[in-house]
Amino acid sequence: MIHLMNLTLALTIPITLGALCGTISERGGIIMLGVEGMMLMGAFSAVLGSYVTGSAIIGVLFAMLVGGLLGFLYCLFCLKFKAHQSVIGVGLNLFASGITKVLLKAIWGQEGMSTFVDTIGKVNLPLLKSIPVIGPIFFDQSPFLYLTLVIVAAVWFVFYRSKFGLRYRAIGDHPLAVRTVGVDVNRYRYVALTIAGMLAALGGSFLSVCYNNLFVADMVSGRGFMALAASIFGGWTPLGCLLASLVFAFAQALSYSMSDLSIPIYFIQMVPYVTTLLILMVTGRRVRGPEALGKLIEQ
Repeated sequence: MIHLMNLTLALTIPITLGALCGTISERGGIIMLGVEGMMLMGAFSAVLGSYVTGSAIIGVLFAMLVGGLLGFLYCLFCLKFKAHQSVIGVGLNLFASGITKVLLKAIWGQEGMSTFVDTIGKVNLPLLKSIPVIGPIFFDQSPFLYLTLVIVAAVWFVFYRSKFGLRYRAIGDHPLAVRTVGVDVNRYRYVALTIAGMLAALGGSFLSVCYNNLFVADMVSGRGFMALAASIFGGWTPLGCLLASLVFAFAQALSYSMSDLSIPIYFIQMVPYVTTLLILMVTGRRVRGPEALGKLIEQ
């Protein structure tokens, strides 16, 4: 049971960061279907940066730089060129899947996976480890876990305890009213989506230079879509994203734990995705999203 919960916490990291990406974007009124592609580009960029420099930390920073650029471009296409937001998201996912496979062949001369690179090791915090009952769950965890918790708290603080967050949440509901008081609505969106892209890429980098030590083609494996489901299930709130991601991560961890059972592997692999669909079917109509989601005003 301890191993199952330990694995659940690890698998929560990329889903939570992806969910925050979706939440930040859609709280500003922009539909974000490109989380999968941003995470995949983040995973690839982290390995490339680690391969070139020999440092996984620099690789993660490079991944966040790429993710921030993708977030900015996503916003640019949606706002300046008035592209269909859902189409841009799907296009980004297809682009990321294709370009990473091409670059794998071009850089490493092989298909399907990269070479092994430097990774970020796991840590043990003595204070957490000594807590009765739940302490062992935090044994041998990635520093990404604690960074993710800090990011969730930071996003919550910005959303609900800052002037920027108050204005930004208002933009997602009533952008025209916000603009009439002199706020540059699109400037807020550019900043927010750049940060959102960085968080999605950070989640992808965890998969390639922490959870693994190489890049594998399409290694995000639907976690970006789980993240979007977690964002909806969590009511587009930072804490809701974290709690919903725990549910989806537990389903994933459970499917891994069931691999030793005499059940066809294809049914086991379906567990997290079926869980995602069932939760969306039950809660999808009950949650209230931003009122102006997908409805942009002319500047």
